[in-house]
Amino acid sequence: MLKPIAMGAALLGAALCASTAALGQAFPSKPLRLICPFPPAGAVDIASRATAHELQRLLGQPVTVENRPGAGGNLGGEQAAKAAPDGYTLFMNTSGIHAINPLLYSKMGFDPVKDLAPVVPLVALNNVLVANPSFKLASVKDLIAQAKAQPGKITYASSGSGTSIHMSGELFKYMTGVDILHIPYKGSAPAVTDLIGGQVNIMFDNIPSSLPHIKSGKLHALATTGAKRDPALPDLPTIAEAGVPGYEAGVWFGLSVPAGTPKEIISKLNAEGVKATQSPEFVKRMRDLGYLIIPGSAEQMGEMLKAEVARWTPVVKASGAKAD
Repeated sequence: MLKPIAMGAALLGAALCASTAALGQAFPSKPLRLICPFPPAGAVDIASRATAHELQRLLGQPVTVENRPGAGGNLGGEQAAKAAPDGYTLFMNTSGIHAINPLLYSKMGFDPVKDLAPVVPLVALNNVLVANPSFKLASVKDLIAQAKAQPGKITYASSGSGTSIHMSGELFKYMTGVDILHIPYKGSAPAVTDLIGGQVNIMFDNIPSSLPHIKSGKLHALATTGAKRDPALPDLPTIAEAGVPGYEAGVWFGLSVPAGTPKEIISKLNAEGVKATQSPEFVKRMRDLGYLIIPGSAEQMGEMLKAEVARWTPVVKASGAKAD
């Protein structure tokens, strides 16, 4: 027979287990927020809003997208990392924020490895090298030739230091030996606006945010950044095909939550996140805009993030790039 103290401890433990199970079953019981670390209209925002729409339908609770841009995604990441670990704050993480930003920023305000827990990978995309039509470029080789003839004169915009757009440019510089000037913006949309306006010359933009402008003729596309030709722009060569053998760059997005979030809640969010990527509406919207759909488990997302760190560390160090 249990002694009174032991019996009390056992009952307390059972009650805690029961309450934890109930929490998992009841989740979610109130609205959720999804922090997007970049401004509206860019590739991360587009994916965030499409995901929020599907999760709201699946979870039966409002899911509001909050844009918190700045510092290459770090401001939004810090806010997410410091939120309550209860599953009600989601973060649209990017492979760049996780793997590249710690190498570029001496102070981030949070540790993406320790302070965020992976939930579900969602979508990936390649970038596209685009130019203002008034900046006459015939090909990737032509860009290299002009850049070598005018060191430091050609400007390339990015959505912020540490983003895939920035690092696509740094990788291009590293592999071709050219000197082009990086102009960081607080998101892809304002960078594209200035590119169209002629304030900058070129950009290695995420395909979804440049695709409408390529189709309308406001931007001139030269090549895509993936290992293979992109389904959204099948007639464009890759940069590797166009004269830089071995070049490959891209980015992927997935949901994370604050570290310490209960495993049963992460499992619930993962299951619903995977269902979201299978929605016909989500699939059509993402594919039409040039996204690749890559759902998986939380554990798989964790391994993918580790692989990104291993992939980009030597490139960033060799480039000497720093955000501050």
